[in-house]
Order: sequence, then C-alpha cells, then structure tokens
Amino acid sequence: MRLARRGPGGAEHPAVEQDGRWFDLSAVTTDIDGAFLERGGLAEVRAALASGGLPALAEAESLRFGAPIARPSAVICIGMNYAEHAAESGARPPSQPVVFLKTPNTVVGPHDDVAIPLRSERTDWEVELGVVIGRRASYLASPEEAMGCVAGFVVGNDLSERAFQLEVSGGQWSKGKCAPGFSPVGPYLVPADEVDHGHLRLRSWVNGEPRQDSSTADMIFGVEHLVWDLSQYLTLEPGDLVLTGTPQGVALSGRFPYLRAGDVVEIEIEGLGRQRQRMVPAVAPAGAGPQAEPRPIPPHDARSTQ
Repeated sequence: MRLARRGPGGAEHPAVEQDGRWFDLSAVTTDIDGAFLERGGLAEVRAALASGGLPALAEAESLRFGAPIARPSAVICIGMNYAEHAAESGARPPSQPVVFLKTPNTVVGPHDDVAIPLRSERTDWEVELGVVIGRRASYLASPEEAMGCVAGFVVGNDLSERAFQLEVSGGQWSKGKCAPGFSPVGPYLVPADEVDHGHLRLRSWVNGEPRQDSSTADMIFGVEHLVWDLSQYLTLEPGDLVLTGTPQGVALSGRFPYLRAGDVVEIEIEGLGRQRQRMVPAVAPAGAGPQAEPRPIPPHDARSTQ
C-alpha cells in the first residue's frame, strides 16, 4: 500500500492506494502526521483495507499530491553519505555522519513549482531517500533497534543554493538549504516493511537529461546506523523526516549547469515514486529590503560535504 495526502495546498486529505485503486482515509484519520503514526495508524489502514470498508477517493486522478506527511517537527539531513559523491566532492568519506537541519516549512508537494531564490546563481538538486519516523527514538541501544522507530520511506529532493551554503554561511549550511520549497517530498509514504531500503535505485533528471543514477547500497551509513546515531544526540519524534544524503551527479561537481527558472527537475526512487518540479523565478515580497550579494564560488569546491 502507498499513503498520500491529496488535494489543494493546505487542504490535503489522507488517502491510500492499493492495487491501482485510491481510497479515502478520512474515516481513519484526519491527517498523516506524527500522532497517526505513533498510535499505529499504518496497521489501522491495513485493517480498513482488508475489511473493504474504505470509500473510493473521489476524483483521484485530478487531485494534487501534497507531501505525504504533514509538516514534521524536524527535517534532519545527512551530508556526504555516498562513496561516489564524496569522491566527486574531493573530500574523504566521513568517519561519523555529517548532520544539518532544514526548516520544516521547506517541505512541499512532489510536483509543486519551486522558486529559485533571489540572487541565486547556484541552485542544485539532490535526490535522497527519506526516512519517516513512526516512534520516538532517543538513546537507542543499538542500530538493530532503529527500524522499530521507522514508519516508512519517501522520495525527497534536498534542493540547495551552493553560494549561500558555502560562501555566506559562517560555517553552517542552513542559508543554502532553507529557501521556500527546498524540500519537495513524496508522492507516497510506503511502509517500512514493504521496502528493501538498502537496495533502491535513485535517479534524477534535468530537462529530461540524466544526472544521478545510483543505489542506496552505496550509502556509507545505512538507515539503521543513521537513526541509531541521531538518537544519541537528539530525540526523533513521530512524523520527523530524515534525509539520508545524495549520490554523485549534482551541479556542484562541475559537470552540469546549475538550475535556472524554466528548468524541470525530476527525481525517482525505485518503488517509492517520482517527482517533477518546475523551477520558477522568485518574487520579492512587498517592502523587502536589499540583500547582501553572496561571493562567487568555483564550480567544484572540495569544501562541500553535501
């Protein structure tokens, strides 16, 4: 089964797809969020499907896909977690997971337009396996406990502005990671027990041209290790999203141009679905003041770790 949130932005309804048919989950839950996952909502959905009591989702073919989880309390990201991406970045693979945060309001639907930030020259794409937390994880005793805290998996695009990330960051990355719409997620949330998360093909395209093509088998730190490691330093709450890093093939490598308004980015993970974003120009809000110009960076910068 595949869960989703369908409908206009801010008014999405929970839904589930099984065997090509979409069903309305409104009788089971008001939303696909942390509270739903923590109470065992996935089991409730399976039981409802088995009973045949769920109504069909009206006009399913025409409904927008929102992010398949409601706004999480945290979006936690892992940097430089693929061997080939470490090599193209000119950096050694890390001995410990590299962690950074994105603001929850970056999370949008998988096919929503994304604005190139004002004064951006180096907006980049990153296909990533997303882990959705289903049970609170704090000080887990071992990686073997980690999957008991994972509800499911999603496709995520960790969009990044490299000049903001590297040149005006003050040593932190958030300025380049938190522009509006910089975390498209979905279209589906697939339960963890239905996904072979260690062997999934990840791909990306820009304007139909291939960019990334790798496998989660190339991860330096697997999902179990990441969830366990994170739990030693912070508490993962139900509904939180962990983005596990991107493989080689991004614009920062110097092999491809950065994104511009009008470009179309597509990303896909085997079994989890495909996204499509059209990049559009940003519009400054009324009364916005001047912003500092980021200093230029070379097309390939070994200091980057994501």
